[in-house]
Amino acid sequence: MKRWLKGAHRLRVTLWTLIVPPTTWAVHFLFSYLWVAISCERIGKWALFPTAFAIGTVVALVVIVASGVIAWQQSRTPGDPPPHNEGTDIDRLRFLAYSTMLLAGLSFVAVIFTAMPVLMLGDCR
Repeated sequence: MKRWLKGAHRLRVTLWTLIVPPTTWAVHFLFSYLWVAISCERIGKWALFPTAFAIGTVVALVVIVASGVIAWQQSRTPGDPPPHNEGTDIDRLRFLAYSTMLLAGLSFVAVIFTAMPVLMLGDCR
C-alpha cells in the first residue's frame, strides 16, 4: 500500500485529472439509466441487472477513490504556509489537488445516490 501511495505522489494533478471524478459519475449515471431502460424493455424484468449494476458501481467508485487518493497525496506537497499570495507552481498544484479531492468526494456521494434507487426498487413498474 505504501508503494502505491508513493507512486501516487509522483503523479501530477492537472486540469485533466480534475474532470475524472465528475466524468466517472456522469458515465455511471448514463450507464445506470440506459441499462435499466434496455433491461426492462427487452426482458421485462431485471434479469442479471443487480449484478451488472453492482460491478459498474464498484468500478466507478474505485476510479473515484483512486483519483481522490492521488489528489490527497498531491495536496500534501510541502510548500509555503497560507496565505498563498504568490502564484507559485506548488500553490497551483495544491489548489488543483484540493479541488480534485473535493470533486472526488462529491462524485463518490453522487454515485451512491445514483445507485440507491436500483437497490431500493425491485421491478420495472
